[in-house]
Amino acid sequence: MIFKGCGTALVTPFTDTGAVHFEKFEELIDFQIENGVHALVVCGSTGESSTLTDDEKLELLSVAQSRANKRAKILLGTGSNSTEQAAHLTKAAAARGADGVMIVTPYYNKTTQAGLIAHYDYISSRADIPIIVYNVPARTGLNITPETNRELAKNPNVVATKEASGNIVQIMETAQLCGDSLDIYAGNDDYVLPVMAAGGIGVISTAANIIPKDICEMTNKYLSGEHAQALKLQLKMMALIRVLFCEVNPIPVKEAMNLLGMSVGGYRLPLVGIGTKNRELLIAEMRLYGLEV
Repeated sequence: MIFKGCGTALVTPFTDTGAVHFEKFEELIDFQIENGVHALVVCGSTGESSTLTDDEKLELLSVAQSRANKRAKILLGTGSNSTEQAAHLTKAAAARGADGVMIVTPYYNKTTQAGLIAHYDYISSRADIPIIVYNVPARTGLNITPETNRELAKNPNVVATKEASGNIVQIMETAQLCGDSLDIYAGNDDYVLPVMAAGGIGVISTAANIIPKDICEMTNKYLSGEHAQALKLQLKMMALIRVLFCEVNPIPVKEAMNLLGMSVGGYRLPLVGIGTKNRELLIAEMRLYGLEV
């Protein structure tokens, strides 16, 4: 088990010139840990990994490790649609002492279910580090079946899955087939409790960039058996979560962070700023939630 509870898929802050803002990144790490987050995922989808160079990713990993100073687990997103590239970055993350990696399924070229097993086995054979498999069909066009998860879980380095398929029945089937051999994290903020009710042990969250304390409280309460209180928190945040995904992630959440004075900057193309109407909706929901905008 890498962590239990709330992990945050961190945004990557940029300067006005589009460079990675490492000092701001350190501030974000402090904010997350001070609010109880158990793990930080660096350079995932929310971190705009597809427009970061390998050197930037590895430097962000090093900065996160140094700033966290063992106060939270640090994981690096090392996925690619090139198996060789993913293996290279995963090996580099292992050499730098990352607590684990998150590897999204191949995208665009995709593959078969047999190809998925070969992909993760190849990466694992070249880097001895805990792997979280990331299943997000809406982004990749590729779904991991429960039967494939069962095969992947036979690999001792494949310890967990981040499930963002949106298919709760499939997630339950994975839990049934894999049991204790594969930890399950919710990959979408709007169904954390259903996933945990199916045997999941937490979430890798986008919303935690702005409400880490609340996401942590929700997962902690569920894990401690306070299910009714956890449900109340999940229901409270549903409208906010919905608007945080009104445009492609991380456009709305970075806008929300800037509205809160966190100054994380803009985006790298092809991502652009949020539309005027959606910005108004975002502000309205943030205020309804109780955030000071």
